[in-house]
Amino acid sequence: METFTLKQKTFNSPITKIILALLTFMAVVIIGQQIASKLLSLTALDKDYRNLLKGLFVSASCILSYIFFFKKYDKRIITEFAVKGLAKNLFIGISIGFILQSLTILVMYLNGNYSIVKINPVTFILIPFAIMFTVAIIEEVLVRGIIFRIMEEKLGSYISLAISSVLFGALHLANPHGTLISGICITTAGFLFGAAFMYSRSLWLPIAIHFAWNFTQSGIYGAITSGNEKTNNLVEAQIQGPEFITGGAFGPEGSIQAIVFCALATILLLVLCHKNNRIIKPSWKK
Repeated sequence: METFTLKQKTFNSPITKIILALLTFMAVVIIGQQIASKLLSLTALDKDYRNLLKGLFVSASCILSYIFFFKKYDKRIITEFAVKGLAKNLFIGISIGFILQSLTILVMYLNGNYSIVKINPVTFILIPFAIMFTVAIIEEVLVRGIIFRIMEEKLGSYISLAISSVLFGALHLANPHGTLISGICITTAGFLFGAAFMYSRSLWLPIAIHFAWNFTQSGIYGAITSGNEKTNNLVEAQIQGPEFITGGAFGPEGSIQAIVFCALATILLLVLCHKNNRIIKPSWKK
């Protein structure tokens, strides 16, 4: 009986759950990408449409694997991906992400650091749409759905929010052209996404904010995202000027104004979390 109890405690511990969930999820992502690439290469579809379908396939695989894993592991209904409130969370999240990124670009424009060169066909947004949609789902499931949510059960909202956000920022430091300011901004964005999950208790809201932030930055305004290469975009823009305002080679999300806007949005969400009793206390204070 004692051995059985030890096994049960080990199996249900947050660390074990996080490790198993991460391994399962990453396996699904890698295998899903390979399967989608092989199958779509057999079609006569244009490369842009293949990338779009590949992104949608991998995204669907991520969500379904998360639901299946935790439904079996936790023996519960997975409310984080509930259909109820889906449209509302997507609309609010996309609006928040679009507004925050637009304000970031607006500061650059008013300072003379951003100018429009030309407008491309709408079809140019297909690649950044597919990429940013997939990236948002993968990163939010990994950091907010698995790491933050599971830690929060034991450590409470604030400690888990801090740990997961710093980890989120640290992981992006490995991206090309990462700087101290970009690391602080991505960490602040991590707080924003975490606070969005705390408030809504739905992964759809942080996914929507994350997607809109990245897609607006690269797909619409034609800037670089997280130091990666530029993709096709709706607006061809010329960006030049001080790195602390433009973000330099890392992109506008590595700017000082991006930190300010994300911080203000985070504070607002945390105030709403307090007002609506969405803060979870550490297990030792319950």
